[in-house]
Amino acid sequence: MKATQCARDGYNRRVREKAIRVGGLVMTLIYASAIAWTYSRQPASVAQLTGGLAAQVGAYRIDQRSFADGLAFFKRDQFEEARSAFSRADPAERDARTQFYLAYTCYRQGWGRLYNDDALFAAGLTYVEKAIALAPSGRLVLDDAGLQMRSPDELRAELQAGLERDLSDLNPMRVLRQRK
Repeated sequence: MKATQCARDGYNRRVREKAIRVGGLVMTLIYASAIAWTYSRQPASVAQLTGGLAAQVGAYRIDQRSFADGLAFFKRDQFEEARSAFSRADPAERDARTQFYLAYTCYRQGWGRLYNDDALFAAGLTYVEKAIALAPSGRLVLDDAGLQMRSPDELRAELQAGLERDLSDLNPMRVLRQRK
């Protein structure tokens, strides 16, 4: 009887050791994948990190109240306030629509009859690229009647054209063009 007890104890000990090793391996793989994910995404803030994780599992939502505030500011041509509200609405920068509106605020504020603000246009280009990357299959179309450009592709083309320097910049008829 003691021999059977000893054999059973040895077997149980081996099973426990194997379970501990397997558990350790699983924990190591989870930790390594978390590090790899963080390295590949390179979040700049804790909000981006948590938002990215929430987006991976489909639980990320923007703050609708801040988004509505941003739209209200946008429609009143208060672009700095709108960017602030949109940034609050999407702190993890994971919502394509919010990123599109951020880009549009940069376009509208940076647009000028005589010259464009290159810094705002460059920031807008960064936002519109994020919007395209976040949109399902890179396609986003907004149904906002107040917008003349409703897709990121149109907005990107306008921003890129505003950053280019060519002879058309010297055209005096340029003052007659309309902002979109």
